[in-house]
Amino acid sequence: MTNTTLLAKVPAQSQVLTFHGSHYKALQHTYPPRSVPESWEESADGLHTVLDRLNELFKGASENKRYTRWRGARNVLRWLEQFDGDTWQQRWRNSSLERNFGAGLPELEAWVRQHLDRVQDGVLRSGILGLACADVIRPDPAWLLTRRSRHMRQIVAECRDPDGFAALEAQAAPGIWDAKLGLQARNQVATIILAKGGKVRDITVGDCIELRGIETRVMATGGGRSLFYLWLKELEVFPPDAPATLRDIKRRAGQVSVEELVDRYRLQCRPVRDLIVDYLTERQPSLDYTSLEGLSRNLAQLFWADLERHHQGIDSLRLTKQVATAWKERIRTKTRRKRQPDGGYIEITTERQSALSVLNTVRAFYLDISQWAVEEPGRWGAWVAPSPVKESELSYKKQARRQKAKSDQRTRERLPVLPVLVEAADRQLKEARTRHEAALAVAPGATFTVLGKTYTRIQHPRWADGVIANTAYDQEGRRCTFGYAENRAFWAWATVEFLRHTGVRIEEMLEVSHHSITQYTLPTTGEIVPLLQIAPSKTDKERLLLVSPELADVLSAIVCRVRDASGTVPLVRAYDVGEKVWNPPMPLLFQWRTGGQSRPISETTIRRALDETLDFASLTDNTGQPLDYQPHDFRRIFITDAILQGLPPHIAQVIAGHDDISTTMRYKAIYPMEAIEAHRAFIARRRGTRPSEEYRRPTDQEWDDFLGHFELRKLALGTCGRAFGTPCIHEHACIRCPMLRPDPGERRRLVEIAGNLADRIAEAQREGWLGDVKGLGATLEAAKDKIAQMDAQTASSRQSIYLGMPSFGEIAARTT
Repeated sequence: MTNTTLLAKVPAQSQVLTFHGSHYKALQHTYPPRSVPESWEESADGLHTVLDRLNELFKGASENKRYTRWRGARNVLRWLEQFDGDTWQQRWRNSSLERNFGAGLPELEAWVRQHLDRVQDGVLRSGILGLACADVIRPDPAWLLTRRSRHMRQIVAECRDPDGFAALEAQAAPGIWDAKLGLQARNQVATIILAKGGKVRDITVGDCIELRGIETRVMATGGGRSLFYLWLKELEVFPPDAPATLRDIKRRAGQVSVEELVDRYRLQCRPVRDLIVDYLTERQPSLDYTSLEGLSRNLAQLFWADLERHHQGIDSLRLTKQVATAWKERIRTKTRRKRQPDGGYIEITTERQSALSVLNTVRAFYLDISQWAVEEPGRWGAWVAPSPVKESELSYKKQARRQKAKSDQRTRERLPVLPVLVEAADRQLKEARTRHEAALAVAPGATFTVLGKTYTRIQHPRWADGVIANTAYDQEGRRCTFGYAENRAFWAWATVEFLRHTGVRIEEMLEVSHHSITQYTLPTTGEIVPLLQIAPSKTDKERLLLVSPELADVLSAIVCRVRDASGTVPLVRAYDVGEKVWNPPMPLLFQWRTGGQSRPISETTIRRALDETLDFASLTDNTGQPLDYQPHDFRRIFITDAILQGLPPHIAQVIAGHDDISTTMRYKAIYPMEAIEAHRAFIARRRGTRPSEEYRRPTDQEWDDFLGHFELRKLALGTCGRAFGTPCIHEHACIRCPMLRPDPGERRRLVEIAGNLADRIAEAQREGWLGDVKGLGATLEAAKDKIAQMDAQTASSRQSIYLGMPSFGEIAARTT
């Protein structure tokens, strides 16, 4: 079910608040930035002393540069003298530049030209930079970031701390220091020194965190902005417990409290908000963070916030039937907004796949409160109310069947074309590598032809990782980054090969490290068997997989690619997006070097690389639509193929890491032909285990006896159900026999027989024939039991509902 609605060009504001996590807040509290004092020696000197210090500081520069900086500094100091303060730093903070750093230098330039000198704007900027380098003033980091100078990093390195910058250069990777990323990192270090004072080794973690926060506010986004922090950490400037990286420090903000999880949905009813917080706090010890976050979303957003949005002023869990029914209808669908090329938005309504999960969560919420109220009535008793979700509404059978059918169909479509995808991934990698190597072989600005296309390499590649960022323009003028294309093609190939040979989950694949490759020596032969250790993820159970020769080649290629110059796999820290925590440094196999530093590859990168390979392969389904692959499809394909090839399902369960074998069988796709072949094979195996004489050709006498048996089964009161070749155990006393299947149409005849038996029993009692009384009594009880069977069969047939469909007897003539 999909509905589309056109909306205005401006989207409505989200009802969900964003927040910074406790991890980021704890970092800010643990590592505060250095404060800038109001006074220090250099800032308290007089004007002439400051100018003399500038001459001494820049004595190694050319005469023109030295005079320009001296002249600009003199004019700036004369302008600062008109502001209040005992030091130049105090006057600077009281000036209009510090109060409104985004307005430029018009006021300063106008005053200087009117009272002192007709100087250019560049001279005044050079003077301010000179005063900052001499530590006379310490401008705000935001002021320095908005007025960056290409000379700042060089002046600071030469005049403030040449030894410190030399040590940083030793930490930089080859080719990074003078590349664009290296220049950016040096600018960041110089900015902190000018804003906070001191030298390179005086920089603190709080200074770096503060700078990154300011950069996100006043500058455009860009990659590699945490490289300077990595240099400082490797220089051992920071304490050992300092964060390993500042990458995504705000977006990957760590876990938050229960109150923050609920308050992001802006619930209006405070008592209900407190109840949900109290409920989640009670459940928190038994849940992981991912489950706790999902529970808060279901209760706070999808349940109560939705009720408040449609029923203003609601303040009770006791919902009327109309309110509960309307909410359950709304929860079955979800609406998302999609931006259009013209800037407008459309609303697309689709079926919510998790609707049953939301209903189950709400029902559990009500039932838990009712149960807890028995133990703590003062705390929970006031909120006891009937659940708006009935147990009959939580049937997962239909959803499970639909999901099984959908996943089986995906597997049946993708398993046959998997070899095509594997071949396409290998071919894409070879072509990307060929273009990459061809571009590296020519000089910048040169034109070259590779794989039938002509490219022109860029003139001045200044970005970091020059080999990876190998860039050229094609004949249409489009920019082609061969290095990054080759990098993505390699990891797409590695992903396809790794997933199809192991069947692991994508999060398990990304957590595989160099330490996961181990070996086992067989005690009988002494043969060394390579194994791959899979860290626990979903079921918290680690497992070992046998490394096939094909998988060994893939692992070898990955290890060779990620090794650094020293021959070791770099240690990187990965972020657990589920638990919102940073893992310890590990030699992860799925890592690459970007932004001047080694980083783990994210799920998003893997999925994008896989999509590029699918576009390259041009796979389509039966309807001609593009065939997509999700990482989890490889897991279903692996299990299906393994079982089809004869692997026992319980072994596949262990390899897949499932707790229940039924889960493994749900992953295994069912083929109609497979069921037919399996049944035929079963019959063949059964015949092979039975005596051959049982399958000899019957004689005419045996066949007549077989047909005669069925003729003897026809009785006046019904049908005899005894098996062929068995004698009549009641010597044809059919009324007493349990194998008699009475016909309801013969009830009148059986009633007459029962009446006759009653008369004969009365006669036998009158004549004293006690033996007949006992035998006829047993027959009468059996007759009554058969009559009861007839009545039950008749009553059961009358309970059926006629649907207007004719029976076979009504549309076809019967033949004997």
